[in-house]
Formats: sequence, C-alpha cells, structure tokens
Amino acid sequence: MKKGLTLLLCILVWISTLAMDGSIARAASNVFKDIPSNHRAYKEISYLAQGKIVSGDTKGYFKPKNNVTRAEFAAMLGRALGFDGTKQKTSFRDVGAGNFASGYIQQATKQKIISGYPDGTFRPNGLITRGEVATMICRAFGYSTNNTSAGSAKALVSLGISSETTANFGTASRATREASAVFIVRAINYTYRTKQHISFSSQRIVKVDSLNIRTGPSTLYNKVGTLKNNEKVSLGYRVGSWALIKGSSGVIGFVHESYLSSSSETVAPPANNTGNTSLSSQTIVIDPGHGGTDPGAVGFGLKEKDVVLDTGKRLKSLFSKTPFNIKMTRETDVFVTLQGRVAFAKNAKANTFISIHTNAGGGTGSETYYYGKAANPNVTASMKLAQFIQARLTSALSTTNRGEKHGDLHVLRENTMPAVLVELAFIDTKADNAKLASPSYRQKAAQAIYYGTLDYYKYKGFNVAKYY
Repeated sequence: MKKGLTLLLCILVWISTLAMDGSIARAASNVFKDIPSNHRAYKEISYLAQGKIVSGDTKGYFKPKNNVTRAEFAAMLGRALGFDGTKQKTSFRDVGAGNFASGYIQQATKQKIISGYPDGTFRPNGLITRGEVATMICRAFGYSTNNTSAGSAKALVSLGISSETTANFGTASRATREASAVFIVRAINYTYRTKQHISFSSQRIVKVDSLNIRTGPSTLYNKVGTLKNNEKVSLGYRVGSWALIKGSSGVIGFVHESYLSSSSETVAPPANNTGNTSLSSQTIVIDPGHGGTDPGAVGFGLKEKDVVLDTGKRLKSLFSKTPFNIKMTRETDVFVTLQGRVAFAKNAKANTFISIHTNAGGGTGSETYYYGKAANPNVTASMKLAQFIQARLTSALSTTNRGEKHGDLHVLRENTMPAVLVELAFIDTKADNAKLASPSYRQKAAQAIYYGTLDYYKYKGFNVAKYY
C-alpha cells in the first residue's frame, strides 16, 4: 500500500512538472508565424503569449531577432509582474502619458526596478542592452547582485536563467525579442531554467475554500490542481502578487498570494474589539456611487449610476441569505453627497463599507482602492478587504488586474471603519462597456464582491464557510 501511494505521488509530481514545463499542447493562437514548433524559444514565447505578456504584430509575426527598446522591455517585464499598464504621467521628462509603456514604466520606477539617466530621461526608444535586462530582472525578482551590472549577470547565470557567460552581458550587447522572452520566462517559471533546483521552505496556509493552482502567474494560465481551506503549502518564490507553491500532494504551481496566510499569521486576528464573532453583529454598508442628477461616467450610452445601482442590489440580494446586517446608501436613482454616504455608514455603526463604481479614462480592467495613510487605524483591514475583493473580481470576470491601491477618496478617508472602493471596469472602453452592460456580468461582479467579503471575514476569524 505504501509503495502504491509513493508511486501515485510521484506521478502527480511528474504531471505537474509537465504542465509547468509547458510541454502540454497549447492552443494554435499562441504560435506565431515565424515561431515554428522547432524554434529554440518556441516553448518560452508560447508561454508568455498565453499570459498576454508578449504579442506579435498585426500580421501574426513575433520577429524574434529584432532588438528591444527600453520601453518595450519595461512593458514585457511589467506584464509579467501584473503591473497596471494604464497610460499615465511618469517621472521622466521624455516619457509622456501618451507613451504605450508609460504605465509600466512608472509602476516599475515606483518599485525601484527602473532608474533613468542623470539628466532625468529614460530614453524609451533606446535599444536595451543585455546588461540592462539582467539588472531590471534582478531588481524585479529580488536577486542578490552586489548592486552591480556584473553582479546581475552573474546572478542570472548562477540561477540558470542564462546559459551563457557573464561576458555576454556587456554594454554593447543588445537584447533581442527572443532572448528577452527566454530570460523573463526563466525568471517566472523555474522549469525552463538550465538549473531547476528550487527551495520550498516558507510555510503558508490556504485561506479560502478552493484555490486553483496554475501554470503561470495569472488566471490566463491553465489550472493544474486545487487547494482546500487550511491546507498547508510551501512557498518557493514570488512573481508580483502571485506565489510559486508546492501543495501537500506535491503539485507545484502558482496561486495568488492574497489567498494565503502571511508568514507572521499563526491564528486569525480577532474579529473586532469586543471579540464578538457572530455574523449578526456585523453591519455591511453597500454604497452604489453617484445617482440622481449625478450620472457618473458615461460610455456608449451607458451610465455609471445605473450599472453600480444594479450591481449593488444584486450584492445585497446575495447577502440577504446570510446573518449579516446589510444597508445601502441608496436603493433608487437618487443623489447622495459624499458627506451623506459617510454619515450614513457612521450612523449605521457599520463594520465594513463597500463603494461600487465604474472607471473611465480609456483604460481597461478592474481595481480596488483603500485609504493607505498610516494615520488611519483601518489601513491593514481595508487593504486586506481590497485584496480579497480584487482577487475574486479579476478571477471571476477575466479582467485586467489593475491591483489594490491607496486612494485619497472622501468615502475612504473620512470613514471610521474598514472601507474600499471597487472600480468594476472601464465604461468608456468598448470591451469593458459590453461587460458592464450585461446583466450576467453584473451578477458575476456582485458574486465576486460577495465572495471577496466572505474571504475577508474568514480572515478575521468569522465562521462563514456555509455561505459560499
């Protein structure tokens, strides 16, 4: 019996390695016209294409031998890390808000992955060197480099991310698209490296009823297993907000880290100051934004106030089957001031505040805001609530994950309870608008916010298992 069990575990590990290695058949849409199956980087480029980290030109060509600009590499790396790529103002005088990579460049700058030149420029159209590629990858993944480009090259070679010598990372050596793809894939997924030893040491605990394990760090990648609530996993390394883990069955893959306990969590924190873990003691305020004379953002004839009111009512209906006390700042098409919304939540002695909105500005995807100034006593709880809802939302709706962010917004800043503001999608972007106009999408959005809130209350120590 023992021998049979050992054999079964070995098979499971072998299957998971196959999936992680990318040798399972892929959809034809991931193959470019100039990347045949016998191309040296076919598996690596296909893997990145599946995660929409790289794409070809309008004719379906990848052009593997083309050199890569600094902006292009910043975008590739940013997508790999799950950064918000919405165009925005940057810290560099030569990278305007209209630059296709401005969002990735600014996010990478904030995380000290990217640095410019002494004259305040980034030189986005300059061809990136292999040394610069090595430096940016090492900063992004936290590899030890002694703060030198030579140290960065040495780190990639020692980890098996590069199979070449450090001499090939000189300042005159330009990076091609295929070489950049190989380096990024190997940083993401250790099974593509020339050296595949990974230490799974740090222990974590799954905090949701069911958690999918995937072959890559986004919901675009294939599922290779499922984890259950309270199951222990071992952490290998992180890729943005995703973690490479090994489950108790031996299956290896990526999960979103917000669904795992932190390294310091041994028991769930208390539910509230009184220690009352009864769900009926908890009041949740749902706040559909805008209303009445304030339509909010408008796109393709669709008004924000209508979308969020319908979604809020659907969310209330889901909560009606639980003992939670649910209140809404508005249940009809009326205007409520920002001050009125905050006063409503305070008068209700709310424990949780969830404001629902749609975004605008020509971007795409979902994001969730919380007030992150240290002076606010609810920063940690609000951030956790935002993380749980954001993870559920992007998974359920297959929208671009724009992340959880600090927002200096009145309904978050002035409230006295954990509070978040959810931006479902962009009403002025055609693809997002089509989803927002769909009743089934709004139901999925409400379901995602509902599950994310349950995840948060489970994290807080409440027994919510039967309400999923």
